[in-house]
Amino acid sequence: MKQSVTLGKVTKFMGLGFLGTIKDLFTGKLEKEDFISFLRKIVVPIASILLFIGLWHMGSKTLYNIEAEFRINKALEEQGQVAADAVAACIALGEDSSCQPNTLPSPAQVWESYQSLLRDHNIISADKAAFIEKTAALNEKRLAEGKDPITYTGRPSFVDQIFRSLKTVFAGFLLALVIAVPLGIFIGLSPTLKSAFNWFIQIFKPVSPVVWYLLVFMIVKTVLIDSNEDSSFTISFISVGLCSMWATLVNTAMGVSSVDKDYINVAKVLKLGNFQKIFKVVLPSSLPLIFTGLKITLSVAWMVLIAIELLAQSPGLGLFVWEEFQNGANDSNAKIIVAMFVIGIIGFLLDRLMLAIQNWVSFDKTDAI
Repeated sequence: MKQSVTLGKVTKFMGLGFLGTIKDLFTGKLEKEDFISFLRKIVVPIASILLFIGLWHMGSKTLYNIEAEFRINKALEEQGQVAADAVAACIALGEDSSCQPNTLPSPAQVWESYQSLLRDHNIISADKAAFIEKTAALNEKRLAEGKDPITYTGRPSFVDQIFRSLKTVFAGFLLALVIAVPLGIFIGLSPTLKSAFNWFIQIFKPVSPVVWYLLVFMIVKTVLIDSNEDSSFTISFISVGLCSMWATLVNTAMGVSSVDKDYINVAKVLKLGNFQKIFKVVLPSSLPLIFTGLKITLSVAWMVLIAIELLAQSPGLGLFVWEEFQNGANDSNAKIIVAMFVIGIIGFLLDRLMLAIQNWVSFDKTDAI
């Protein structure tokens, strides 16, 4: 009975929705448990976000003032009071970017840079669409003659670079899955293979992404020496896959080796073949650990992607961050912060995606047989 009442309260709270909850809050009809839940789920996160933005704003203002004061004092020491007054006036006006302190941007500056990147994307997209329209007839003629079509070679926008990074990370993740899961199954089923591969895993698992990139670069540049294709994407996704596959490999081997022996015995009694045993008994029983490894693999792939894209000069988020850092323009720092938030949000969404897939494919182990 108590469970039914509690379930009813939860259903009522969820059914009210945000606006209904606000209404009940001001009319005094919101129950204590619902009010505490409302505070924890809505008010506390909003308050923490506002606190974060406030501290960020104060921190950026403090750093701005420190650098501004340093520039004025430096001008005073080196050139005198007139030059110091000129620098102070230039900073106060804010019109000349050459004299402005270039430090941690404020939340408002980051938001302005985000909108600027979106406007830039719309302009580039329009230029690309116009180019495709102008060259459509010519490309049809070139294709009919067996020639390669003329492609758009303009710079990619920030949104284009996001999609390039997603393409790279998913290709690397797929490569890691194809290598790690089958190999992990074989290692988990065979103590001999486990002993044979253990040293290999322990040595190469902690290797830095930079070293993996250099190794892949050595091999791919030789294999594709006569190819006209973009090798930066190939190098990037292979490097990402090799860097991130180890968690899936270890977890798969651990999950397979820890399958309940009763399930294996039942499979023997039913005279299941090797492939039937793997797909009907071993894999379903190992799914929780395998998906834990896959989640870690995807997270690692997304983290190492930035460094690898930078090294490979692949036009993704990694190269975007590096170019803005090298650029040193007045809004470059703000654009880097925008990229940081985008990277973090995408990483969170990828983790939620893996969790949703895990919940979708999971089922009771007893259903495997």
